[in-house]
Amino acid sequence: MNHSRKVDQDDIVRARNVLLASGSRTPREEVDAYRVLAQVSPASYLPRLARALQALGFDGAHRHTRPDRLALCEEAVVVARSIDPGEPTRGDVLYDALDTCQRVLYSEGRREEGLALRAEMVAVGRAQAAVSGNPVVRGLGVWARGLAEEGRYDEAADALTELLMADRPETLNSGSHSWSLLEWIAVLHDAGRFGEALAAFETLVRMEREEVANDRGAMACYLYSLIGYAQMLDTHGRGEQAGLARQEALALLTELADTGERKTWSGYQRSFWAVLLSLPGAEGDRPAPRGPRPPSGAANLQWSSDVRERYFDSRHALREEVDALAPLAAEDPDRHLADLVGLHRVLTIRSAVHGESHRCRYAEDVRHLFDEGVGLARRLAEHVPAAGTRELARTLIDRSTYRTSVFQYGPALDDFREALSCLGEAGPI
Repeated sequence: MNHSRKVDQDDIVRARNVLLASGSRTPREEVDAYRVLAQVSPASYLPRLARALQALGFDGAHRHTRPDRLALCEEAVVVARSIDPGEPTRGDVLYDALDTCQRVLYSEGRREEGLALRAEMVAVGRAQAAVSGNPVVRGLGVWARGLAEEGRYDEAADALTELLMADRPETLNSGSHSWSLLEWIAVLHDAGRFGEALAAFETLVRMEREEVANDRGAMACYLYSLIGYAQMLDTHGRGEQAGLARQEALALLTELADTGERKTWSGYQRSFWAVLLSLPGAEGDRPAPRGPRPPSGAANLQWSSDVRERYFDSRHALREEVDALAPLAAEDPDRHLADLVGLHRVLTIRSAVHGESHRCRYAEDVRHLFDEGVGLARRLAEHVPAAGTRELARTLIDRSTYRTSVFQYGPALDDFREALSCLGEAGPI
């Protein structure tokens, strides 16, 4: 902005009158007033103008077109950047303006520009951390998600590792950090850093165990962590450890079936389950979609809007593929049944993640898919016992966790026991 040009004194008086007048003023009037006053007193009014521009962009009384909203957010960034670096509020104002603008850019599909603003957010966070002495850098989490969506997993893993290690004492000893650990586990695995991913998963399980022991966390989240950990251990040939994790899960689910949760929780357990259900490897050998993809381990509300829309819309094409493959699998199970089971599981997972965020229809919309999946897996186990029995176990465990998420602990325990029987790990009934 140009702060040096001469400003008409009448404009200044009018702007001040708008701000001093009693009664309400519109966001547009406020922005116009701050635009004038920022030219004569930038230290006082540039931060206010930046925030007012963002508020105007999302003001419900004004039906802004998408380009208008983006223009306002971009102006807010320009204003925030122009604040004197010595001003103590500059970092917070600039960070907020960048954050708002990157979200609008992502909603417009302008991902490269949005990611660039996320990088600038990290730079602002680093500068603030250097001044404050706080090792935790703001912006690393959203930057890592942006990298993961673009398939830049190793960079994303490095960013999350830096974030978690900076806050290590709290991060690794508090259940409030479970969500960060889930993202870290997923991106480490996506980056091919399997040993680190398993070590992080072990940390998550230990933390959830301690939370439950101290009545600070839900038993269901501890259960989901154990089951996800066992599945990742299996993937990497650590069957003995996986079996031990499943036995621990069996004891926990048995208690849930007998007594329910020890305390009443807010309902976050279902979101936790949906994230763990879709961790890396959940979709088997299905080719990764072209273009940006959801960041594994992050709740879907943290995905960029275009990725979320694309992922959920894919359910319709998947349903058509499943329906087209079903009669072929009936006619020639040798060629098509295993593919049908795998494809149906992908549909089920994506539908469950979608349903979790649309809870009014959640149970009915998703239940039949888990039931269908178990039925298909039973057919595969009868047709090809060696491979099919293990697939049946996985599908039964999926349905067991779903049933736990809707508080059907008895049926969930039945499914889990049958799954362990399929795996040759059945415990006492």
